[in-house]
Amino acid sequence: MTGVNLRPLLRDLEAILGPENRRALRIYLGWVTAFGVLQGIAAALLVPVLRELLAGDLGAALSWLGALAAAVVVTCVANYVQAMKGFAVAIIVLETMHERVGDHVGALPVGWFTTEKVGRLSRIVTSGTMMVGGLFAHLLTPLVTGAVTPATIALATFFFDWRLAVAMLVTAPLLSLVFAWSGRLVGKGDELADAAAVTAANRVVEFARHQRTLRAFGRGARGHAPLDDAITEQHRVGRKAMWLSVPGILAGGFATQLAFTVLIVVGVLLALGGSADAIVLVAVLALAARFTGPLAELSALSGAVRMAHNDVRRIAAVLEETPLAEPDTTAALPRPGEIELSGVRFGYTTERPVLDDVSFTVAPRTMTALVGASGSGKTTVTRLIARFWDSDAGVVRVGGADVREQRTEDLMAQVAMVFQDVYLFDDTLEANIRAGRPGATDAEVRDAARLAGVDEIVSRLPQGFATRVGEGGTALSGGERQRVSIARAIVKNAPIVLLDEATAALDAENERYVRAALRTLMSRSTLLVIAHRLPTVVAADQIVVLDGGAVAERGTHEELLAAGGRYAAFWAERDRAKGWRLTAG
Repeated sequence: MTGVNLRPLLRDLEAILGPENRRALRIYLGWVTAFGVLQGIAAALLVPVLRELLAGDLGAALSWLGALAAAVVVTCVANYVQAMKGFAVAIIVLETMHERVGDHVGALPVGWFTTEKVGRLSRIVTSGTMMVGGLFAHLLTPLVTGAVTPATIALATFFFDWRLAVAMLVTAPLLSLVFAWSGRLVGKGDELADAAAVTAANRVVEFARHQRTLRAFGRGARGHAPLDDAITEQHRVGRKAMWLSVPGILAGGFATQLAFTVLIVVGVLLALGGSADAIVLVAVLALAARFTGPLAELSALSGAVRMAHNDVRRIAAVLEETPLAEPDTTAALPRPGEIELSGVRFGYTTERPVLDDVSFTVAPRTMTALVGASGSGKTTVTRLIARFWDSDAGVVRVGGADVREQRTEDLMAQVAMVFQDVYLFDDTLEANIRAGRPGATDAEVRDAARLAGVDEIVSRLPQGFATRVGEGGTALSGGERQRVSIARAIVKNAPIVLLDEATAALDAENERYVRAALRTLMSRSTLLVIAHRLPTVVAADQIVVLDGGAVAERGTHEELLAAGGRYAAFWAERDRAKGWRLTAG
């Protein structure tokens, strides 16, 4: 009769609360149901009170009135208890949901984090949290009682006039269909509005984050066409959602009034036909008014409940995403510092693999350079080693153990990463270096800064190590951010370091500091480097050439040149480029 399928809603709510809080939800629902039944019983007791009063039997009326008063007191107690239980569950949601979602998201593969999903996640943990809390505090009680109380009244009516009771039950399917249709319209509009809101929010963040690029091309003052389009679309969808909800709201109100009218007509026909006692009929029709009251409230709330259910479903959908499987304990590491890929196959989509049957080994405390054209899978290799994703086939081993047999914290304790696009947090320079190992001493942080050439940057900053670098490290140049990132890797002191194009696009000064830091890392760690600079490649103990997602060649610089394959062609092309000169016409 509610027009809302309670079973999936309650299942999603249990998923959000978690196993430890499901009992609190069930106790709350038990009290809400009891409150709804007691409301119906109290309303039904009005019939004998009115019947005896209209019949002139004051003594009997007072007896029934006493029973009614007792029922009202018990109903009030149940109402208070269920309200307190509802607020308690709402507080549990507000206090624990962010932590539950955060813990679960932290265990998801990095491939899950698309722009659309990150934008939706941001919306979920803000407005979605308040909506779910409000569902317990304000919406779930009228939703349950809106079905339980009329059902109780209909059953109680059988004791007074079974024909009116049947009429009440006959109207229930009609009301249920109308409420369901109304809820679907509102839900559809809410889904459209949510998608448009997520897109607009992402565009706003994009517009704010990339102001330098936009202004460089004269777009800062005149706006950003994708943002303008997203806002326009949001307004259009908002209007559409509003118009979608109007027919459902009108239909719900009309159906409720129609049900009451049907009960009155049935009662009048019974009275005119002489088959019903007029006094009892008047009392029962008063009960019929109480039957439609909760239904009218339910009709008004059906849209809000459906919107809340949409938010609940979105949160539950995040919690249903499959995290990376982790063992209870990490397998033994027979070969610390070693990296091995054996028959690895992987694709970001099922249509085309990025890596196909990739196999190579990086011995401890050696340096291996990954070489290949853009899109050949170099970065993907480093991501699989760090287990940002799991391979579709084959095995990736770190320290001699399959990465899938290692707990995340134990795996990442062995690996330090220097990303191609360095991101620094909006914190001090020292805090950004210490992010590599929060427990590092001040001396260790400063030693890492010195080895990476960050101390030279510190000497130029007004507050030294305490200088804030801005969101993304905007206060520093690209090369300086790279040095800070390498200092992070040094202070972590991990046995394996993965460098993704760490020496690309650096000026001479920054490259000098970076190369000195790499020499430091080589003396203590295994290095797997993605680099296009020839000196870095030549210095490697092993070079792995990737082509089309497969290992085309593997060996030292001299061996690959002698082989005359793809690496030799790559070297010749770069050597020619190095010799280019600009001459006067």
